[in-house]
Amino acid sequence: MRISGEPGFVLHARAWRETSLLVEVLSANHGRVGLVARGVQGPKRHALRAALQPLQWIRFDAVQRGELAQLRGAEAMDAAPRLAGEAMVSAFYLNELTLRLLPRGDALPELFLAYAGTRERLRQGAPLAWTLRRYERDLLEALGIGFDWSLEAGGNPVDPAARYRIDPESGPLRMLSDRGASDRRQGATGRGLLALAADEVPEPGDLAGLRHALRSVLSHHLGPRGLKSWEMLAGLPGRAARPDVAGG
Repeated sequence: MRISGEPGFVLHARAWRETSLLVEVLSANHGRVGLVARGVQGPKRHALRAALQPLQWIRFDAVQRGELAQLRGAEAMDAAPRLAGEAMVSAFYLNELTLRLLPRGDALPELFLAYAGTRERLRQGAPLAWTLRRYERDLLEALGIGFDWSLEAGGNPVDPAARYRIDPESGPLRMLSDRGASDRRQGATGRGLLALAADEVPEPGDLAGLRHALRSVLSHHLGPRGLKSWEMLAGLPGRAARPDVAGG
């Protein structure tokens, strides 16, 4: 199968053999694509190497003859966002999470658009906590494992005054008032879940609960092996004062 002029975002690239790269791309029409980019380490291939860096928006040509496609050419469509600190690690989290949960070959145009929007919000310096929660929500939805965040697992409307934990299979479950204070702090507020459902910026005090709630769902689908970016975000200076930011 030939892939021609396909828009995509580079999720990951690593050296392979002496002069080549193995590249993972989120494409618009073919979903996640694994590419073998041969001979990109020479001095005359700088433009191609630069186009194959993570977070780069590209247009590429390839030939698919198995699990991996052979890259025939790629060009950068813009300058990748220049990020540092929490924003840079958040971008790493964005890519790592997408790689881990998205199988190759599933065309999900809505996820491609969600990724593009998230990348642009990172470029513009939008608040990281809300930027990541929106993408986590959209990723789960695109994969068919999300929820209507405005409804409890039993179908009743979410109560903005209640707290909830998220069952990965059935959705929001109301937490009993006799649960310990620390347990309840790990839950999401109903008000926060309703904001997530409506794509409205939650109140600052609701963001940490949303992080815990979404992480429980993501962890379930990721399995026992967590994400390196979770450890990186947790280890950033000042992280203890920003419990809402760390991915997942």
